[in-house]
Order: sequence, then structure tokens, then C-alpha cells
Amino acid sequence: MTVQYVYGVTDAGAEIPGQLKGIDGQEVSLVTHGRCAALVSDLAADRPLGTRDDLMAHQGVLQAIVEAGGTVLPFRFGGALTDRDAVVEELLSPHEDTFVEQLEPLRGQVEVRIKARYVEDAVLREMVQEEPEIAELNQRVRELPEDAAYYDRVRLGELIAQAFTRRRENDGQGLLDALAPRATAVAQHELSREDDVLDAGFLIDRKEREEFEKIVDQVGKEIDGRIHLRVAGPLPPYDFVGQET
Repeated sequence: MTVQYVYGVTDAGAEIPGQLKGIDGQEVSLVTHGRCAALVSDLAADRPLGTRDDLMAHQGVLQAIVEAGGTVLPFRFGGALTDRDAVVEELLSPHEDTFVEQLEPLRGQVEVRIKARYVEDAVLREMVQEEPEIAELNQRVRELPEDAAYYDRVRLGELIAQAFTRRRENDGQGLLDALAPRATAVAQHELSREDDVLDAGFLIDRKEREEFEKIVDQVGKEIDGRIHLRVAGPLPPYDFVGQET
């Protein structure tokens, strides 16, 4: 017995890249209702999900649609319905207007995800050079025995953390100021590490993507050696589903 695994929703009449395979190598097809369609593939009803290969297959289907020029509302990993009729009756029919409304501003758009992280040694050197109290404490803890310098080490750690925070706010805003003007919308993610500077998704018009990437390259050269940029895209618009753009 099989169920229908759902990857996302796209426009009715959308073209699927030839022989597109999803989870377990099953062929991806469309279930259409009105103006929208669900991307689905067969899945054994008793088949548990959760492996890295499953997740990569899910993302790969959505990525293939985007790379082929399509528009897609990506669904969370792990969603399935009993059969193709249920896809229509439980998903597409009651939510058709909402899906169409969400698809409209995303047509012709892709997401580019940018993560920026400090090159820690370079920024620490910068702090020592520019902040006298950090420089003084840094020199003191180098000269004193470890036990004798305990409180100085604690204070030095506090000052470095504060300095990272100040720089991160300024540098993160500087990156946004440089990149956001070329984007239709920006979605910022919470930073998870002290040395993170920026983690954001940029919704980019396909026609503007080349120019946006040139700006990213230029910014990357300007901060090279101090901040490392990681760029992923074009991606399905994970960060912009349901958002006004």
C-alpha cells in the first residue's frame, strides 16, 4: 500500500523536469486542482522517514523545480496524504486561493541565502589593536601565571564578547545595507554563534540575480580575511512562503 508524499505546491500546468525522482527514487508527478498543483510521489505507507537521504531527496525535488525556472511553495519535510484524491480534497481544494495568493509574488523570484562569519583570529587582532583595555588585559594575562591572572582572564573574555557584539551589529547592518537594495525582500535568521555576523535569505528577481551575485562578490573581496561569506542559491523561497513581498 502506498501514500502520496507531498513536496510542495506549484502552478497548474507547471512542467516537471524529465524523469524527476524523489524519495526512494520514485517518479515525481503533479496532482492538479484548479489553478495550482501538488508535487507528489508514491511512498510505502509503512515506510518511516527521517534519514539524511530522505531530506536530501525532498530538497532535491524542490531545487530541480526552481532550477528549471518554476515557482514552488516548498512544504516541510515529512508530509504525506493517503492518496491522490486526498491531495485534492484535503490540500488543494480547501486552500487553492491561499496557494495562488502565495505563489503570485514569488513568480520569477528565487532565494539566495547568505551566511557571514568572522575570521576569528583576524578580528581578535583587530580588537587588540583598536581597544586599549583589551590590549592591556591581553598583555597582562600573557605575563602573569595562570592562577594569578584568573580574574583578568574572566574580564578579558567579557570585553571580547562585548566587542564582538558591537562589531557584529555594525558589520551585519553594513552587509544588509550593501545587499538588500537589490532584493525584493529579506528574511533574517537568528544568529547561533558568537562569531556569526549575518544569516539572511534574500528574495531575488531572476533577472537581477547576476547583478546581485556581482555585488556579493565585490562585498566578499572588500571583507576578505576578516569576514567569510557563504552563499547558497538559487533556492526555493523557503523563507518567504506566506510573507508579503
